[in-house]
Amino acid sequence: MKNILLISILFVFSISSYAIETVELPLPKSDKIVVKFMFRNGSICDGPNEKGITALTASLMAEGGTGTYTSSGIKDITYPWAARWSVTVDKEVSVFTFEFHKDHAEKIIPIMIGLIANPSLSDGDFNRIKSNQANYVNQVIRASSDEEFSKMGLEDLLFRNTTYQTMVEGTTNGLDKIILEKVKAHYKDYFAKSNLTIGIAGSYAPKYLMRIKEACAPLTEMSKPLPQFGIPQVNPGINVEIITKENALGSAIFTGFPLPLTRKDDDFVALMVANSWLGEHRKSYSRLYKKIREERSMNYGDYSYIEWYENGGQNMLPPPGYPRSNNYFSLWIRPVQTAEALRKQYPELSDITVGHAHFALRMALKEMQTFIDKGMSNEDFELTRKFLFSYTKLYIQTPSRQLGYLMDSKFYGRNDYVKELETLLKNVTVDDVNKVMKKYWQTKNMQVTIVTDDSEADALKESLINNQISPMTYSDALKATLPDKLLAEDDEVSKYKINVTRVVIVKSDVMFR
Repeated sequence: MKNILLISILFVFSISSYAIETVELPLPKSDKIVVKFMFRNGSICDGPNEKGITALTASLMAEGGTGTYTSSGIKDITYPWAARWSVTVDKEVSVFTFEFHKDHAEKIIPIMIGLIANPSLSDGDFNRIKSNQANYVNQVIRASSDEEFSKMGLEDLLFRNTTYQTMVEGTTNGLDKIILEKVKAHYKDYFAKSNLTIGIAGSYAPKYLMRIKEACAPLTEMSKPLPQFGIPQVNPGINVEIITKENALGSAIFTGFPLPLTRKDDDFVALMVANSWLGEHRKSYSRLYKKIREERSMNYGDYSYIEWYENGGQNMLPPPGYPRSNNYFSLWIRPVQTAEALRKQYPELSDITVGHAHFALRMALKEMQTFIDKGMSNEDFELTRKFLFSYTKLYIQTPSRQLGYLMDSKFYGRNDYVKELETLLKNVTVDDVNKVMKKYWQTKNMQVTIVTDDSEADALKESLINNQISPMTYSDALKATLPDKLLAEDDEVSKYKINVTRVVIVKSDVMFR
């Protein structure tokens, strides 16, 4: 009887471990193995008073110790193996990635599984990691990059009062309220085998994956339902929040609106073509780059996006590991000069009161609306589609990226999104692009955040809300070299009406509190 009971327990244990979803990418010729653990949780699982707890928990798991090893002990053991691991957290997923040479596959299992299924969650590691996260929220995001600040500000505005609103790193007050016991409870509630997908790539035996799955069996079942996904606000008109900083180097602009399409929809590829022509990330051929950066030297770049693009300031290609159920379109206008900066550089501009932000926003929206109205030419369509055939293959240059995109595909209900793109791009037509663009794109109802110097805020607010003419300003030496056609276009843009209905000035130190 005891033997039968033991067999039954082992059978249930085994079935439970096998229920974990898996994504496999066999690469027999590879010397490296990549293992990813994707938990369907993300910052939407943060409690209303504990913003940042999911990111803190994930970081504590990845950077702390296990039930057997301390964090420093793990570093000492794994250093000779040249193994590496990291974690990324977004709105709906947390992804742990381990990369190591296949010769160390057996040795790394206790550490890899220990970090995932038996993390120590110690006081010392908790205090260290929480301090680093709080420093990012309180200092780094405000001081290091106005561009990232404006991007986070846009999400705060676009998803206000929803689970998508705050940065995944949390808020000042939220982090202050998090204690270690809450992290331990959050780990049990949301880092569970029932919301886990394991991905593996490289040269591995099937039994190796089975061992990893079985080792994850001690993880709990998720005890709480996932919270509702954030639904972006839809407000009439253009709603602007100006975030002021002392000594800001320019005016960084992010603007966007809800987009009810994701990679799960076939129509998404039509918008990929339109978006690539309008403002492909870091590509100088795109329309916005050409008009704002190249022809007018206003800033370092101007881009458009049809889904979240993680850390666009550093990433040249969209990284995997950030799939989302709800989506939005956005424009990124990299910092343009303030009136104060222009006055200091050029005596002939001593009487201007507003820098280039209003003009740049007008030009971007005018170019986009013209594109929507006139549509894409067949020539531009063919050239852009040809570019995307090759460019999208660069998304998966490494085994880790390839595995990551396969796991994202599963999130969206697809098999292999990057591979499917080839067929989708072959089948899409210029008429499809123009039809989908007219259906989903517009410039009348948008949310806008502008991070700028405190000297610029009041005058910029008045200019925006009153639809004042916003002349493009150049030094006399530069203006003398510009063609009349461009100057005539400047005059037209400066009077282009945008549907601004609300402008609010916010101090930077009250953001993300």
